[in-house]
Amino acid sequence: MVEAIDKPIILADALGKTVRSPTGDLTILDDISFLIRPSEAVAVVGVSGSGKSTLLSLLAGLDTPTRGRVLLDGVDLNLLDEDGRAALRASRIGFVFQNFQLLHSMTAMENVMLPLELAGRADAAGQAESILARVGLGERTGHYPNQLSGGEQQRVAIARAFVTRPRILFADEPTGNLDGTSGALVAGLLFSLRAEAGTTLMLVTHDMTLATRCDRRITLIAGRMQSAP
Repeated sequence: MVEAIDKPIILADALGKTVRSPTGDLTILDDISFLIRPSEAVAVVGVSGSGKSTLLSLLAGLDTPTRGRVLLDGVDLNLLDEDGRAALRASRIGFVFQNFQLLHSMTAMENVMLPLELAGRADAAGQAESILARVGLGERTGHYPNQLSGGEQQRVAIARAFVTRPRILFADEPTGNLDGTSGALVAGLLFSLRAEAGTTLMLVTHDMTLATRCDRRITLIAGRMQSAP
């Protein structure tokens, strides 16, 4: 019997995505197959338009493939409806996006509390306060996103992503909108929190310095995978 730790937490099996365009069908991804083990950090790299963000959306169940399948933590996403995929994301997945995706009507504290409150956690305030202190924003909990710098907003987003201790974290260009100093700070927090939680990290990035901090890389060229799985 294969031990649970050896089972892939993410498996892409002959994954493909085709969309209609004015000039006919456009293949964005074609025949993508790989597996990722629990607690691995994997970078997806490639030029703009190579299919990186589309791949991330398919792996997270935010979009559906034209061909193939994704198994996420042992669950075949093709067998779930949208509500089922949303429930899976809420219980096991965290996200960090390039443009932060914070709710501007909520304070930093309220943004971080939100996923815990949606899960019915009674300790939401305490957990949010603790992780905001961990990312260096203990004095900024009552500030709204428009009162925070870009780097501070991304640290709030990282705190929100990790407060539920997700099994998998998807990060799409997490330092893409930041200057070098803020980007380095955010990257350090991302990798240190991921190590502390044992979270599997799937990272889309143009930054090869960031990519080299991962255990391995998957390279996409014109929608096809070039590196070995």
